Amino acid sequence: MTTAMVLAAGKGTRMRPLTDRMAKAMIPVAGQPLIDHALSRVAAAGIAQAVVNLHAHADGLQAHLAARAAPPAIRVSDERDALLETGGGVLAALPMLGDGPFVTLNGDAIWAGPEPIVNLLHAWSKARAATEALMLLVPRHRAHGYTRPGDFFLDAELGPPRRRGDAEVAPFVFTGAQVMRPSAFDGLAEMGIAGPHGRPAFSLNPVWDALAARGTLAAVIWEGDWVDVGTPDGIPVAEALLAQYHG
Repeated sequence: MTTAMVLAAGKGTRMRPLTDRMAKAMIPVAGQPLIDHALSRVAAAGIAQAVVNLHAHADGLQAHLAARAAPPAIRVSDERDALLETGGGVLAALPMLGDGPFVTLNGDAIWAGPEPIVNLLHAWSKARAATEALMLLVPRHRAHGYTRPGDFFLDAELGPPRRRGDAEVAPFVFTGAQVMRPSAFDGLAEMGIAGPHGRPAFSLNPVWDALAARGTLAAVIWEGDWVDVGTPDGIPVAEALLAQYHG
């Protein structure tokens, strides 16, 4: 696999006041902007090229990406004119992501333990040929600082994830990392989404629901430690975790 997309275009409203002056992806954690932590995970998996989408405080983030010397090579998907959300952001970037499967990765997570994208790609190599998306889940107890009730159940590795629904809690959390095929975005009209030429804004949820209905959505569990750095309170949690692993 040669391409990944790092989703970094969010407004970061829960990170205020830090995001009043910089993109969320530029907030430093353990001395590095969040975006560099994400790109390091991409590079560690041997992926040569990353697409990063931009919206809030885009100039500063774009300048930082242009000044990076470390791999991967970076292309920018510009959402300055309108925030497209997760699904719309990936859809808009498809021409840059190529015809084959690609990784998507949220730009606001910190990982510690086995390389997550390496693990994801290993699982992808064993997935059914018909699989159109493979989600990387983490056990809820390894999602540090996480207070929500969980996202999915998973009965078997590489099996279909089931949403929490009406259950009080679910044991697994979506990490923001997955492998997708471009075909995952086929049938947008049936999902209630306008066609691709209008740059629609939508989350990945209707895409996952459509894939689940087609039987082409799968998931795998990653046994590492993970922090969603969604608020300022998540920064010391992430830094403590990194210090624990790296001293």
